[in-house]
Amino acid sequence: MSKLTEAVDAVARTILKEKQYLTELDGPVGDSDHGINMARGFEAVRDALADVRDPDDASDVLQAVGNALLDNVGGAAGPLYGAGFLAAGKALTKDDKLNVATLERALGAAVAAIKKRGRSQKGDKTMLDVLIPVYECFTPKYADGLTLRECLAEANYAARDGVEYTKTIAAKKGRASYLGERSIGFQDPGATSAMLMVRTAYQYLNQNH
Repeated sequence: MSKLTEAVDAVARTILKEKQYLTELDGPVGDSDHGINMARGFEAVRDALADVRDPDDASDVLQAVGNALLDNVGGAAGPLYGAGFLAAGKALTKDDKLNVATLERALGAAVAAIKKRGRSQKGDKTMLDVLIPVYECFTPKYADGLTLRECLAEANYAARDGVEYTKTIAAKKGRASYLGERSIGFQDPGATSAMLMVRTAYQYLNQNH
């Protein structure tokens, strides 16, 4: 496995480990299936990684992840995460190495795809409340002069804060939107799974570089 596929595998293992936690979070505001669906998807991701032709090709790897999630995750999360990973992969070329600039491009494409697919934006109590602040950590305004490790550290904090933010707002998308103001106080499961991915990527980089 390459460093990239090892990082993705670490993310998959985290999602599988937190399956029950994510499902419990989904209980009060959704269908109690976010953890179950995400675990199914990332089991498929682990299988897909073994079939990637060039494990060092970030474009191929990310698109393989996106296709695995699209094909195997039910509910709202599958199409959204799948679209995000596919767009991120398509934003890169075969020769791109992951650094601050290429991650900005990939994350920007992922955020745009998720916004379009979900017809959602920051403040709707979704995964975008984590992913948009994470993306911003790699933009020139915030990342100028910072290393990849430093940007990922900032992204890790931004993801944590994004999850906390979802507790303070009412849901405007998905089943949770039916609760209206009663959804305030609950953290969004999709934002939480996004945060877990970012945190795992940050921890992997710290432990392996």
